[in-house]
Amino acid sequence: MNPQPPASTCYRHPDRSTGLACTRCGRAACPQCLRPAAVGQHCAECVATGRNDVRPTVGTAGRTATARTTPVVTYVLIAINVAVFAVTASQAHSVSDNHLSQLFYDWVLSPRKVAEGQWIRVIGSGFLHYGPLHLVVNMFALYILGRDTELVLGRARFLAVYLTSLLGGSAAVMWLATGTATAGASGAIYGLFGAMTVILLRLRQSPVQMLVLIAINLLISVSLPGISLWGHLGGLLAGTLAAVGILFVPQWLQARTRDSVRWIGWASVGGIAVSALVLIGAGAAVLA
Repeated sequence: MNPQPPASTCYRHPDRSTGLACTRCGRAACPQCLRPAAVGQHCAECVATGRNDVRPTVGTAGRTATARTTPVVTYVLIAINVAVFAVTASQAHSVSDNHLSQLFYDWVLSPRKVAEGQWIRVIGSGFLHYGPLHLVVNMFALYILGRDTELVLGRARFLAVYLTSLLGGSAAVMWLATGTATAGASGAIYGLFGAMTVILLRLRQSPVQMLVLIAINLLISVSLPGISLWGHLGGLLAGTLAAVGILFVPQWLQARTRDSVRWIGWASVGGIAVSALVLIGAGAAVLA
């Protein structure tokens, strides 16, 4: 009878005999050094190599996407809103009556003040909130919507859509709510509602749940006093059109390269933002 061959030893633990091996590289390994794989089992080195070899994919907006993208812009926007609220609360010496602060007075969207040349209100008002509840509700919505929207569009395009939505909300207020003092990130957030709906359509997923959510929020806007319905609708329209410009217009124009997809998308968003600014300027001229 022939003697049995000596048992293999683990490549990481020479003192351990094993009959197992990595199905990728073939090295003998003990159970502690093997990881389950789709087919067989891989050693720790092959698992690490596989992670490093994962190639980025090109997303629907012509951007390079990775599975571990951190929504930095979303977190920064939340931080800015919270910081502005803290400043207004400090100036007013009150959390609930923070609208009495000087910064709130200088930034709240009053169309007639914009007509006098105070253009900072067009953007600044989108970072003000009437009390902590207003802030918390908007920041929660921004957190939920912002993460997924930023992941699909990329950081720069997401920020562009957000700011364009904010401008769209301000434009609607300048024309349709001239006697109000409007504040809040709601216009921009409604723009994200619209952008997410467009994203679902582009990914060929059902947008029904998002449409229902938009309808519920619009119903709340109509039912409760003191809510800027026109600011919400203006932001919703601008955000929707901006997302269409990024995700559908390049396809309609049969863009074939990544660069052409990007530039067409940027031109579309830029056109919507400029249109909103023109409307704001025209509204200011009418009120002047």
